[in-house]
Amino acid sequence: MSAAGTRRVASVDCGTNSIRLLVADVADDGRLTDVVRRMEIVRLGQDIDRTGLIAPEALQRTLAATRDYAEQCRALGAERVRFVATSASRDARNAAAFVDAVHVTFHEVGLDVAVEVVAGDVEARLSFVGATADVQSLGIAGPYVVVDIGGGSTELVRGTTDVVAERSVDVGSVRMTERHLRSDPPLQVEVDGARRDISAALDTVEQGVDLTGLGAVVGVAGTITTVTAHVLRLPAYDSNAVHLARRPAAEHFAACRELLAMSRAQRSALPYVHPGRVDVIGAGALVWSEVLARALDRSPGAQVVTSERDILDGIALSLT
Repeated sequence: MSAAGTRRVASVDCGTNSIRLLVADVADDGRLTDVVRRMEIVRLGQDIDRTGLIAPEALQRTLAATRDYAEQCRALGAERVRFVATSASRDARNAAAFVDAVHVTFHEVGLDVAVEVVAGDVEARLSFVGATADVQSLGIAGPYVVVDIGGGSTELVRGTTDVVAERSVDVGSVRMTERHLRSDPPLQVEVDGARRDISAALDTVEQGVDLTGLGAVVGVAGTITTVTAHVLRLPAYDSNAVHLARRPAAEHFAACRELLAMSRAQRSALPYVHPGRVDVIGAGALVWSEVLARALDRSPGAQVVTSERDILDGIALSLT
């Protein structure tokens, strides 16, 4: 039950690799207080880059997690629920069947939920809103570019208090792994192919998003938080240590090179890498290093900040 002067809401972010839940109390002034925050790796985007379809086994994994989330939303008394599906669902020809199945899953536990497959620009704006509030509270001056690397796509959005430009491109940790990084560890020719795709995507980004004059590059979501945990050499994943971490870019580049060069067995031994990210974190690290290099080439003085607040928080705030 939410306290007086607050409203309990729930947001679900269903991406290419993971599905995440936030149940939070929203105060009248817009402040969020977490009730529960969860993440499961379901790999909804399994083989979508090749087939254009959500695989039956991927659908079943995702719906199982969805049912668990729906039951928790009901048990915790969420008044409003918004379910946002991103890159994998945008690409899948059978996305409508997935949306219908999610509706049914929530309906069966007695909840009416808004289920949306959102465009990349909407995804980017929700990430920006969620990511920047705490960064501003540190006194870090904008403009900011928020970078959200997912399994299927990467979003870059520029703004200070308001969004001024955004772009979503189809390079992500799962997509680049399936398309290029098939060896373990990846061969240089595979890395070079992935890097060419990422560079071309960033050329497209710069047609719409100005990367000059930035005060900070703000990295959000699982790829960048995992790279940050590697930068910090944490004994176990610690969201409090990762949130608002400010480390030199050189440390991020070194961490990305190390993760990319490792075998899957070596990555799986790292205590802060989720098992569901072991096979794709190398590709995600490559995307992050290329994005960061491009942004800092255009804005050499920008700080690098990692935020645990992201699209989940933006979705929750949209329900107020």
